[in-house]
Amino acid sequence: MGFAEEFGLLLRARYPLIYVPTAEEERLEKVVTQLAKDQGNRAVYVWDFVDGYQGTANDDGVGRRNPLQALELVEKLPETAPAIFIMRDFQRFVDDIAVSRKLRNLARRLKSQPKNIVIVAPQLTIPDDLREVLTVAEFPLPSRQEVREEIQRLGMGMGVSLGDQALDELARTSQGLSIERLRRVLGRAVAAKGSLDQASAELILDEKRQSIRQTQILDFYPAKEQISDIGGLDNLKEWLLRRGGAFSEKARQYGLPHPKGLLLVGIQGTGKSLTAKAIAHHWHLPLLRLDVGRLFGGLVGESESRTRQTIQLAEALAPCVLWIDEIDKAFAGLGGKGDAGTSSRVFGTFITWMAEKSTPVFVVATANDIQSLPPELLRKGRFDEIFFVGLPNRSERRSIFEVHLNRLRPHGVRNYDLDRLAYESPDFSGAEIEQCLIEAMHLGFSEGRDFVTDDIVIAISQIVPLARTAKEQIQVLQDWAAAGKARLASRQSSLSDRIQQIQGADD
Repeated sequence: MGFAEEFGLLLRARYPLIYVPTAEEERLEKVVTQLAKDQGNRAVYVWDFVDGYQGTANDDGVGRRNPLQALELVEKLPETAPAIFIMRDFQRFVDDIAVSRKLRNLARRLKSQPKNIVIVAPQLTIPDDLREVLTVAEFPLPSRQEVREEIQRLGMGMGVSLGDQALDELARTSQGLSIERLRRVLGRAVAAKGSLDQASAELILDEKRQSIRQTQILDFYPAKEQISDIGGLDNLKEWLLRRGGAFSEKARQYGLPHPKGLLLVGIQGTGKSLTAKAIAHHWHLPLLRLDVGRLFGGLVGESESRTRQTIQLAEALAPCVLWIDEIDKAFAGLGGKGDAGTSSRVFGTFITWMAEKSTPVFVVATANDIQSLPPELLRKGRFDEIFFVGLPNRSERRSIFEVHLNRLRPHGVRNYDLDRLAYESPDFSGAEIEQCLIEAMHLGFSEGRDFVTDDIVIAISQIVPLARTAKEQIQVLQDWAAAGKARLASRQSSLSDRIQQIQGADD
């Protein structure tokens, strides 16, 4: 059931007090006005604190700077006169004892009258004494079809014609913006280029970054990394490439559901975060980074509210990639934090959404410590797949060296002995290989020359990899993956490479 149908039902059922948390006053009032017209041409009264009631012949300006007087007008109208009263920003006055009492009195009287009071506010703020009489109606952001129609209308108004492909691309990119933000950014695009086309998508993404930044919960992360920047992890890359078109309309017509997400478990520094960025870039989707720590607030109910806000925003910006880095640290030791169950409730809300969501939000979660993850998170249905990202084998280490050297010395990669470097660095993760190259660059720079293969080998000999300093923890992870609990992100390493790793660990 859409918002218009649900809200129309509330009006017909004579729900006296309805609270709609939204910043889109204009769009909401347009919907309510249409519903009032459909339900027998009900009168619509709109009030705000500065101007009082507006657009009424006999009551224009009534209740100006007086919220109590604004409510008294509801009583003055004949009991049989159907009307809807839209009260802008009225949540600011409900803490006043006189206003609160008046609302509760009206809630009792309006049950038998064809009148409804609609409170419109940017945020949901309900005092305890009004919880039983207020009904909350969620007003969603514009659907893709609404966005598409608005872009088409604005284009025609500006004398700009759009092809179906450009229109669909702009509509997909614009989803998650309010109509007001959409009008603003499209006007900016036309002013800058004199036209609307697929290149305008970058301006739309900038507007999305601004709206996300204001939440202080999600970060709009610029994803420039490519699949080719990942050395190794062939099984994982093949899995991702196979699902590249899963968000298209063609996939929906085929009957494919939207992909749910991916859990990457493994050793630190093996490319899990890099993979999350590369997924977003390869699929041309916005990347949202969730810092779970920001979900938890000091006020009662604030954490749960932030979680719902995060989910709503992610769904509004869909299709997108939601990246949760080190989820094991966020939800480790549930129930033992002494927070009156807040962590458990936030976690419960989150995993329920992950299992039941139908919107194209692809969740990429990374974890280093599998033992601290709640078992519910690993259940089938939360993620499409769980991959174990282990230490790179010899051929993968060669690829990682090649990727980094192509970035650092794009015209001199042939000057480095990649096979030797891969052989000399058993047990090294991708992050440690990168650190070896940085150390080698310091060696060369300090002597006034370019760094060479021998400098990298010296750097390798001076770095003790995590695989040796945290051998027990890594062994637990490898045993867990070997037991078939997760799919391996890399191809099986060769026998000679495994022997070399064992010898290196013994040394």
